[in-house]
Order: sequence, then C-alpha cells, then structure tokens
Amino acid sequence: MNTQFSLADLLRQSVYSRLAGYEDVNDAVRVSADPTFRLIGSPKRWDRGAALTSTLHWFETDLLTRAENLVGLMAVNRELLAQAGVPTRAGRIVLDMDSSESPVHGAQEGRAYNGHFESVCYHPLFLFTERGDCLAATLRPGNVPSADDWDDLLVPEIERQHAEGTRVAFRADAAFAKPEIYDALEQRDVDYAIRMPANKNLELEIEDILFRPPGRPGCKPLVRYKSFRYQTKSWTTARRIVAKVEHHRGELFPRVGFIVTNMVLPSRSVVRFYNKRGTAEQWIKEGKQATHWTRLSCHRFRANEVRLQLSVVAYNLGNLWRRLVLPPRIKRWSLTSLQQRLVKTGGRLVKHARYYWLLLAEGHLNRRLFGEMLRRIWALPVPAG
Repeated sequence: MNTQFSLADLLRQSVYSRLAGYEDVNDAVRVSADPTFRLIGSPKRWDRGAALTSTLHWFETDLLTRAENLVGLMAVNRELLAQAGVPTRAGRIVLDMDSSESPVHGAQEGRAYNGHFESVCYHPLFLFTERGDCLAATLRPGNVPSADDWDDLLVPEIERQHAEGTRVAFRADAAFAKPEIYDALEQRDVDYAIRMPANKNLELEIEDILFRPPGRPGCKPLVRYKSFRYQTKSWTTARRIVAKVEHHRGELFPRVGFIVTNMVLPSRSVVRFYNKRGTAEQWIKEGKQATHWTRLSCHRFRANEVRLQLSVVAYNLGNLWRRLVLPPRIKRWSLTSLQQRLVKTGGRLVKHARYYWLLLAEGHLNRRLFGEMLRRIWALPVPAG
C-alpha cells in the first residue's frame, strides 16, 4: 500500500488528469510539476509534488483491477451523477444506448476483428441520458455483437429510475432490434423507439408511398409517414411500425426508414423523438476526443476496463461542469474546446500562511467568466449525506 498518497488522492489525480487531456500515466511527471494539479491531487502535501508515473501505474493496473475496487469505481460514477441530479422532463428520463470502437495495437487480451468497423478492436457499450450523462459503460471483446450485454447496463438503470418514481423511455439503433429487448421493455412499461432493418415484407406494407407522385419534383424533399402493425415469426405479438419515406430531388430511389415502437404518438413525433438519438453518437465522440476513453493500451483486459471507467468519470465531471456551471453563452462548447480554452490556461499558485492566490493569464478564461463559474458553483445545492 502506498503511504505517501491516500487512495482518494490518487483517484482525484487520475480523473482530473484525464479531464484535462492527460490520459496516459506517462503524463504524470508533467502533471506533477503543475501546482494546481498538485493541490487537486493532495491538498496536504501539494508543495512536495503529485504522484509520479510508477505510483499511478500501480494504482490503475494493480489496485483498481481487483474485482471489488472495479465495482466500487463504477459505483463512484453512479454516485457522482446521483449527487448532481440526473435531469428529467415531466418525471421522465430518456436513455440512449450505443456501442463504439476502441482500436487496439499489439497482443492485448480480448482483442478481436470486428467486421463492422473493419479493424482489430475492443467493442465498448455505453448508456447515456438525453443530456449527455454517461450512466454506465462496459468493455467487451471486439467480436461481440453490438447489443451483447445490453441487459447488464439497461435493466438495473430502469429499475433504479422506477424506484425513484421516474418514467423511462429508450432509444437505440437497428443493432438493438431484438425481440428479447422489446419484451423486456414492455414488461417494465418502458416507452421505446428502435430502428428496424428493412426487409421485403416491410417494404410491401408501404408500397403505396414508395413511388414519387407524377409531376416536377419540388426543391424540398417530399416526406411521407405510415404506421401499421407487424409481426415476425420470432415475435410473441404484433407491434407498431412507423415508416418514413423521403423523396429527394435528384435521387432516383427514396430514403426509407423503419422504427418499431410502443409509443402512441403521431408518426411524425415518433420519428422526431428517435432522431434525437443521434446525440448519443456525439457524446461518444466527445468522450473519445476529450477524455480518450477508447485509448486502452494496457495488455490486460481488466486494466483496460479500469481505464475506461476512469475516463467515464472524467467525462461526466466535464459534462456536469458544462451543464451546471458554465454561463449560457458557452454552454454549447465541446469538452475539447473547454480543455483547450479554459483548463489549459497559464497561471501561478501562490501559497501564504492562511490562503492561496491563484493568478491566471486572461485569454478565454477572464475574470468575469471565472467569477460567474464560481458563483454558479456556490449556488449549487449541497448534496445530501
């Protein structure tokens, strides 16, 4: 056990380093020279330096890889979001699930070729809220289907939200168009809209709107909707299908999409609700670029699981900072922009007997913006417990 730094000190340094864009433990030497990071890492011994590479490597690849500590790290992420308060609208939360690619290089455990991504990779799975909070993530070998392990992430979250009296809605792409998912959601009274792959039977149902009407096409796309009941051999019951057909000028064939849903909204509203699922891909892209959560370069699979979970915590801290603290005029900045413009700001920390002076170079982070963020932080409710 390391006696110089507590586990909380090492966890703070690992998480905040990733939030600032220093995702590799080799960056620890550089970060240890930064007085602000030294203060974040260990307020009691900040003037003697932060943890170095060897200490962080032991912490991330040995200590945190133990089963109970990895479970505890996942619980830290959930508690972070619970303390901040997961936003809901009219007592309902919308969950988005999607998978991603994490390229690997070398003989790493769990590596496998994925035909969809056409690369040797890991295949992590993520669960988001509509505001971008990453509720859960799991690392999987590269050759598993996109929907594999969906129940390990989704079902506990649905039960947790129902226990708090919150209704749940769910969105996902065609990789999650599986009857067992429909059945599980319907049994738990969850509204869902899931993209469905096209087939000949579905196209026969909408053949009356597949053809462009006679006459010169207009400049705007011609969009038509149709709702009907449909059942495959593997389904236990018929379900509602919403079809959207778009005729674009200059295109010979229409663009066709199918959504399976149990919602009672008009067809246009169902499609509009589903289309917002695209933001989940944006959240994953931000996590890749800002906290590098798909840079999993350890040999052991369990060590890479730890790196993914640390990056998820860092991502959520950044998203909460943006959602709860930033003024409206910059609330839409990406996490990468926040890193480059606000976090990586030159400054000097001066220690006195009774207080600290933090002197910052004014660029994007000026006195007014810094003061606004502090006032918003002070105005946040104190977490219970």
